Amino acid sequence: MKKALKYVVTILMVLSVLVLTACDKYASSWSAAGFVHSNSSKSASMSFWKFKGNIVYKLKCKDSTKEVLKYKGNLNNEDEEENGTINVYYDIDGTKKELFSLKNGESIEASLDKLNEGTVYIIVETDGRCENGALEFNIE
Repeated sequence: MKKALKYVVTILMVLSVLVLTACDKYASSWSAAGFVHSNSSKSASMSFWKFKGNIVYKLKCKDSTKEVLKYKGNLNNEDEEENGTINVYYDIDGTKKELFSLKNGESIEASLDKLNEGTVYIIVETDGRCENGALEFNIE
């Protein structure tokens, strides 16, 4: 009886680990200092003093005929040796596409209106270490 209970508990633990480790399409991996970020179903934002790596945000589009993805961002590297670039991609249909790219001193404010209903992935990747930046994404 104890042996059977042991196997049942082991199987339940393995199943719970599999359920709790959700398998998302994209994974985040970053190192940062002075980093503040948030993510809800309709918005995501990040601001940082130093950031290197990638982070993924998930937004939800409920009505593709009315909703628009509005985004803005800026990057101001202070250290000339650290000339990192931010590349931002989106995935609304299973294909990763470039949304925009920022180099030192650049900023952007624009929108994307051809969304599909469902999950909108925003993938932020850096090429090198970036400093003093901020990004904002909103589905309106």
